Amino acid sequence: MSDAAPVLTIDGPSGAGKGTVSRLVAARLGWHYLDSGALYRAVGVAASWADIDVSDAAALVRCTFDTHVEFIEQADGGLRVILNGVDATDELRLETAGALASAIAAIPEVRSALKERQRSFRRAPGLVADGRDMGTVIFPDAAHKVFLTASAEERAGRRHKQLMEKGVSVILDDLLREIMARDARDAQRTVAPLRPAEDAVLIDTTGIGIDEVVERVLKLVPVSS
Repeated sequence: MSDAAPVLTIDGPSGAGKGTVSRLVAARLGWHYLDSGALYRAVGVAASWADIDVSDAAALVRCTFDTHVEFIEQADGGLRVILNGVDATDELRLETAGALASAIAAIPEVRSALKERQRSFRRAPGLVADGRDMGTVIFPDAAHKVFLTASAEERAGRRHKQLMEKGVSVILDDLLREIMARDARDAQRTVAPLRPAEDAVLIDTTGIGIDEVVERVLKLVPVSS
C-alpha cells in the first residue's frame, strides 16, 4: 500500500480524548476522519432497534451489512451520525450504546464484517482513524500511530462533565466502574484486544489540555504527508 493515502491512527481506551483530538487533528491536516467506535455503536443501536440479541452472532452480522451509516461533519467541528436515515447522534453517545459496542466488538464475525467498511475511508489526501485497533488491525501499515491513554479516574471525570453539561444526571462512581469494566473487556477479548501497536507513540493525556495533545500529535506527522 505504498501508494495509498497516508493514515494516522489514534487508538486508546474510552475517555482518553481520542475522538476530540482526532477530529481536531484531521481538521488541521485537511484529512478525512473515521470514528470507528461510532460504527460499532451504530450496529449496536441498530440491533437494539431490531430487538436482536447481542449473543446472536449471525443476526448481528446480517444487521452489520444491513445498517447504513452516514457521517455528516458540522461547521463547529462536530459530527452527526445518521443511522438508517435517522439522526442517532445523541443515542450513540449514551453509555448504553457504548456498552453495546463493547459487547459486539468482541464477536469476531462482526469485526470481520466491519473491517473493509472501515478501510474504505482511506482516501486522499489522508485519513485520521480513531478507535481501539486502528493501528494494530485495520491499518497496520499506517505510517503514523498514536495511542492515547489517561487514568480511569480522569476519564470518568471527563465523561461525567460531558453528560452533566448535556443535562444527563449520572453518578461519577458508576461511570468509573463502567469504564474500568469496559477497559477489562476490551483488553481481555481474544480478537483485536485493546493494546498499543508496537510502533505507536504513547501519550498520557492525564492532566493535559486538548490543545497541547493536538500539538503533540501534529508534530508526529510531516507536513509533506
